[in-house]
Amino acid sequence: MVCQIYQALSMLIVMTFCLGFLYPLAITGIAQIAFPAQANGSIVYLEGKPVGSRLIGQDFSSPGYFHSRPSAAGEKGYDAAGSGGSNLGPTNSKLIESVTERLKQIREENGLAESAIIPADLVLASGSGLDPDISGDAAYLQTARIAKERNITLEQVRMLISRQVEDRQLGLFGEPRINVLQLNLALDSLVGKNR
Repeated sequence: MVCQIYQALSMLIVMTFCLGFLYPLAITGIAQIAFPAQANGSIVYLEGKPVGSRLIGQDFSSPGYFHSRPSAAGEKGYDAAGSGGSNLGPTNSKLIESVTERLKQIREENGLAESAIIPADLVLASGSGLDPDISGDAAYLQTARIAKERNITLEQVRMLISRQVEDRQLGLFGEPRINVLQLNLALDSLVGKNR
């Protein structure tokens, strides 16, 4: 029996070392060599300073910026430590109330009629609550507000959006999308920061 306990403990130590130390170290090393940007969080830098991640949505509330998808992550939203959806069902009164408020706010911000159709990704949070992308429809809906705030033409805004569209993954999965952080950085580089 002592021999079996010794073998079990020896195996536990060896496997813990191999799977708890060597394997993660090897995978981290391979990731750093093969995919350094992704392994370090896909951080976006501007003038040498980190401004966000391509993978995590941020709250852009200024009228001169494209607005992101709403977030249910954390108490105030956009909390990467509290990633997760609201888990509210379609008949939940809290969800209906928040969507109604968002619809009203989007229509007011963008000068839209009460009957205007609003893309779902501007009023509903994603499963993670941190989706960094919006649909082309959501971006194009905001063009008039952006053009007015930035004192540029609608055509300039539309061209900027069209350059930022990312195709489906592997040409098959998901929908075409636009990363809001990169779109807003491109907007800043086109016309200067919103003051």
